[in-house]
Amino acid sequence: MTQIDDLNNLLAVVDHGSFSAAARALGQTPSAVGKRVALLEARLGVVLLHRSTRRMALTAAGRHYAEEAREIVTRLAALEDDIAVGADSLRGPVRMTAPIAFGRARVAPALIAFMRQHRGVEIALNLTDRNVDLTGEGMDLAVRTGVPADSGLIVRRVMGYARLICATPDYLRAWGAPAHPGELAHHRCLTLAQEWQPRDWGLVHSSATAHRLGPGLRCNALDVLHMACLAGEGLACLPEFLCRDDIPAGRLQPVLRESPPQPQGAVVILRPEGAAPPRRVRELSAFLVTQLRQTAGAQEGASGD
Repeated sequence: MTQIDDLNNLLAVVDHGSFSAAARALGQTPSAVGKRVALLEARLGVVLLHRSTRRMALTAAGRHYAEEAREIVTRLAALEDDIAVGADSLRGPVRMTAPIAFGRARVAPALIAFMRQHRGVEIALNLTDRNVDLTGEGMDLAVRTGVPADSGLIVRRVMGYARLICATPDYLRAWGAPAHPGELAHHRCLTLAQEWQPRDWGLVHSSATAHRLGPGLRCNALDVLHMACLAGEGLACLPEFLCRDDIPAGRLQPVLRESPPQPQGAVVILRPEGAAPPRRVRELSAFLVTQLRQTAGAQEGASGD
């Protein structure tokens, strides 16, 4: 094995958290992965990893070595991608993450279209509503929705989107449509357990009187709230990308149009800071921007690469 193989071997252990998980990702045995790390440590004369039966952690020297190793591997991959010529030459892995609901509805179809054009690219997609540490977990890209903080990692703002208060026609016939936010206390309200969505849905109203939401399902997954709303379980504050097909089809009906939820959300693509990403990552990022805007009918400009 080459020195680059040793670097990739070590980074696999760091990213996956154990020899056995790294071995599965690399197609090797745990003993082979562990032996390569031990030989690397012997060659360097330092301990890179603290081993225990429960967990594995980098030493101070190991943390510094892994950071530099990741930059070397990334730069080499980018160099090879840039030298290769032609669309068919794109190859290699891309690790990315996206929120569950938006990932299923919009990101996954775009990734399938990209992979049909670039058969040499292997995409590992992790759908989660958790804010993934891109650098710490070895991610190349992240798609996020909501009201993102200025993390310094925003690659491109894809589009904005509105949030709508919706319910089924059957629910509204049974409970009545709220005429103003103060009436929400008397309704079943399906709420998102995420920090970026205000507990009162951030409704804008001419009255300064505070309002509260009635009891109902509270969940950290938007697609579950969408499902409950379609089942007639109450009112939900949903992003338009999730309910845009339900409204014209008559499955859901928006209410409180005069009191729109604030702040509105945004879809952004993030990448870790540091070395320039490989060409496959850059091209996938650009493809996602184009596809997501076309799907949403958005025409917003990009803000950086």
